[in-house]
Amino acid sequence: MKILITGSSGMLGRELSRTLKDGNSIVGVDSVELADKSVMLDAFYQESINDLESIKKIFAKERPDVAIHAAAWTDVDGCELNPERARKVNVEGTLNLVKVSGEVPTPLVFISTDFVFDGSKKEPYIETDKCAPLGVYAETKWEGENAIRKFLSDYAIVRTSWLFGAGGKNFVNSIISKSAKEKELKVVNDQTGSPTYTKDLSKAIRELLEVGIKGAEIYHVSNSGQCSWHEFALGIKSCVPEMKDVSVEPVSSNDFGSQALRPIFSVMDTSKFQKRTGMTMRNWKEALSEYIQEYSHSERVGADREA
Repeated sequence: MKILITGSSGMLGRELSRTLKDGNSIVGVDSVELADKSVMLDAFYQESINDLESIKKIFAKERPDVAIHAAAWTDVDGCELNPERARKVNVEGTLNLVKVSGEVPTPLVFISTDFVFDGSKKEPYIETDKCAPLGVYAETKWEGENAIRKFLSDYAIVRTSWLFGAGGKNFVNSIISKSAKEKELKVVNDQTGSPTYTKDLSKAIRELLEVGIKGAEIYHVSNSGQCSWHEFALGIKSCVPEMKDVSVEPVSSNDFGSQALRPIFSVMDTSKFQKRTGMTMRNWKEALSEYIQEYSHSERVGADREA
């Protein structure tokens, strides 16, 4: 297949390119140039998804078999402070992809988030549960979902959660970086979710592409298991010897002082995805251990500074 990936220079986009490369042709689209030369693309366009005419030209030239829309502004607190930018990227940019992929037509995979839920449920969310986003970031991703549902017939909305991986700013890299400077870290302990490794999410999307993107579907895809951010930080500490003398203290969301509200509980049920593909998502602890073993301390900290 020829696969077009928006946000191809980002953390998830890079991993998708690596994972999907085998046997496929990968076309990358991003507003910033790809700095990681280890990611081999068949074609790359440095264009913004907000430039509708440029996106039309790319689709007309490349004629992809499927598009994966991974481009987004995912800074949750940043979106709260700058809602206009959030809406421009996450809503208007998505509408451009919807328009172009609908005209060609091209099946679309849209990367969404567990944050579309308000966190009031006491058990894992299923795909048909009511969405009630709490902040600007969540609202814009929900609006993106709605645009896809309204205008496209062949798509897969993939909701995922708490992403970490190589080549981008994320919680794992941030905790390790901070631990090199501070010996006491304070981490929120009253928000629960499922950390997800970009490598595992990319493999899951590969499985969805193999079974085919036909019709209108929503899937929840995350690593299995659940934890609080504080428990996640303790898991990181247990994998990084340099953190042995670092104290990781729990604090409440109110004490942490974030700009945006976040769901208290956003664990998702992935059984629909498993039934569709036959793939079982491994536990987040196993995925975290592999990530930390694969990438050296300097690479992780460097990725955090670069993002």
